Amino acid sequence: MSQMALPLGWPADPRDDAFLVTPSNAQAVQLLERWGNWPVRTAILTGPRRSGRSLLARIFAAKSGGMIVDDAERVDETDLFHLWNRAQEERRPLVIVADQPPPIWSVTLPDLRTRLAASPHGELHPPDDALAIALLDRLFARRGLDARSDLIEWLVARIERSHLAIERVVDALDQGSLERHRRLTIPLARITLIQAGLIPGKAEDA
Repeated sequence: MSQMALPLGWPADPRDDAFLVTPSNAQAVQLLERWGNWPVRTAILTGPRRSGRSLLARIFAAKSGGMIVDDAERVDETDLFHLWNRAQEERRPLVIVADQPPPIWSVTLPDLRTRLAASPHGELHPPDDALAIALLDRLFARRGLDARSDLIEWLVARIERSHLAIERVVDALDQGSLERHRRLTIPLARITLIQAGLIPGKAEDA
């Protein structure tokens, strides 16, 4: 069954339409929406870079009155330990944003490691079809590019499934369209993306 990408379904906020919810990230969104059910007042949010994880955490903090720690691996562990404790004492939710959860994220401070292990974890996964389509559509629209649905479906079937790759594909097609003074088409996309090394193939075969 196809899934539609939807704006974040919390009370209206002008930033909400920047974060799209599909099955690839719904678990993390639901975890933050239901922070009152957390076993402790701290949760860990992980996901690839450019996945919108920082944006989602900021939206959460604005709506809940909570706190966030971004790029947590780069934060002093003692400071993070005290922030975790503060969240419990003040009953104020804290979201810790990181690349990976422990034990992949190597935490050396035993007391912090124990506390993070007790914290619920939400993960943003690589884009599914619905999110990839929605991201491509939005990025093309923001650049004023006329990308038809057949082109977007063709791209989704061939490009690397990551948030960063989607941005690079749109960058390359924007540049390719400008250089060739042509509207976006599947043949133009094939040539441009092969030459940019973003899909497999030989340039002479494109």
